[in-house]
Amino acid sequence: MEISALQKARYSYTPKLPASLKQNIGEIAVHFGDPTESLADQAALKELFKNIYGKPIVTFAEGQNTEICRPLTVGVILSGGQAPGGHNVIAGLYDGLKKGNSKSTLYGFLGGPSGLTDNKPLEITGGLIDQYRNTGGFDIIGSGRTKIETPGQFAAALDTAKKLSLDAIVIIGGDDSNTNAALLAEYFEEKKAGVQVIGCPKTIDGDLKNEYIEASFGFDTACKTYSELIGNIGRDANSAKKYWHFIKLMGRAASHIALECALQTQPNVCLVSEEIEKLGLSLSQVVDRICASIAGRAENGDNFGIVLIPEGLVEFIPEIKQLIGELNDIMAANQEEFARIESDSFHEIAVWLAKKLSGVSESVFLSLPESIAKELLADRDPHGNVQVSRIETEKLLIQMAETRLAEMKKAGAYKGKFSALGHFFGYEGRCAFPSNFDADYCYALGFSAFVLIASGLTGYLSSVRNLTAPANEWIAGGVPLTMMMNMERRHGAQKPVIRKALVELDGAPFKAFEKARGKWAVETCFLFPGSIQYYGPGEVCDQPTKTLRLEKCRA
Repeated sequence: MEISALQKARYSYTPKLPASLKQNIGEIAVHFGDPTESLADQAALKELFKNIYGKPIVTFAEGQNTEICRPLTVGVILSGGQAPGGHNVIAGLYDGLKKGNSKSTLYGFLGGPSGLTDNKPLEITGGLIDQYRNTGGFDIIGSGRTKIETPGQFAAALDTAKKLSLDAIVIIGGDDSNTNAALLAEYFEEKKAGVQVIGCPKTIDGDLKNEYIEASFGFDTACKTYSELIGNIGRDANSAKKYWHFIKLMGRAASHIALECALQTQPNVCLVSEEIEKLGLSLSQVVDRICASIAGRAENGDNFGIVLIPEGLVEFIPEIKQLIGELNDIMAANQEEFARIESDSFHEIAVWLAKKLSGVSESVFLSLPESIAKELLADRDPHGNVQVSRIETEKLLIQMAETRLAEMKKAGAYKGKFSALGHFFGYEGRCAFPSNFDADYCYALGFSAFVLIASGLTGYLSSVRNLTAPANEWIAGGVPLTMMMNMERRHGAQKPVIRKALVELDGAPFKAFEKARGKWAVETCFLFPGSIQYYGPGEVCDQPTKTLRLEKCRA
């Protein structure tokens, strides 16, 4: 296999580990905290998870651990969208298993969770993992979005585990994937199968976090990748003195990526979905905010700028959120009826929907450009939701801004020139070479997953925290999956899910942005972060996101 010079160099990088994981393998002990409760709906979740609910938080420290050196057979799954660092989670897991006992075996299930139910394992060997260390992507075994949720799927997963004599399964994924991990752990415990399940927190969206999961892996690298591109566009715009660039960024349920990229690049406008929802801003009012910046900059002779837009924005605008919620329920309950409407006529579809939508939602739906309305009716994701990444919000906002600015010009409130370009930065950041931070963090998460398994634990999410300190001072351990859960409405029914972590409007990252954005709106304050640094002093190469440093007061 031909490789690039950077890829070859990254193979030789040795990830840093917390001190608690660097000692002799038999001297990594598990310390248990107090029993835990779920975030909400405690009675319902305790009933659903009779065997794994309420477990204590665990940390690793020096001590004796006689179980850790026994031979183990473990399976690993990459679930959901790609995120930089996934290969290093597997590398850390593999190295931990082999340090514990050279006879241990690691299987990777091909194509995500379906690789487990369909029994498609690939043995991870030293030669194989060495080709993927510190590199981006999930291509070592591939990923998938299959959910293990039916009785047949659970039974198939158990059958595979028995055939391979698995001691444990590690699921590397986001909130939905790790909710699935909790359900699988409960199922195995109920069946007394002797198969443990451990999760690892993955999502570039940054919405799987709490006090003990300070960051989901891949967020750091993705934001640095996007910020480089935004900085490049900012430099171009400031050079040519033309074009407003409307840039949609990953982040369906939360605006962490948009906020972090704003802190790194200082755009003229950054929309934060959580703020828009709290203020109850309509789509028209959102456009007013954008146009205020455009008009203000035009007064300075600056007919160019940058607007950052989280991909999930439309779901946070009250009237659109209500519409999408109704559409999700209607589509879930009427799939066959909708499929029978064999017409290219949007009018016929609108008539069908009018009978089922509320009056307010019908009006909103019919007011949208037809192209956007059609995107709201496109195929759902595996969780039954609108695929918001397909909704061209950036183009919708450009169209609406053009209309509003024309009205302002007629009224004498705007005298500038407006030309706009739309961008969507998504896949560009999901498989980048991981930053040193993500390479280290992911390796530590994988190694911690091994220690949790070797210590006989199940129903936990691998945890590494104190992440703004040097890696030697990181605190490794595990968090009970049920601790992060609540009940939410999915597919028209109440389901247990890990609650997504949204941008906190009273948190330090948003407050820092809020303090500066008035100046950024009218002045050209762009920053140009450049490409990810892999070599040099730690204060350049190993730093986590501005979001994390602000949260921990180390900005």
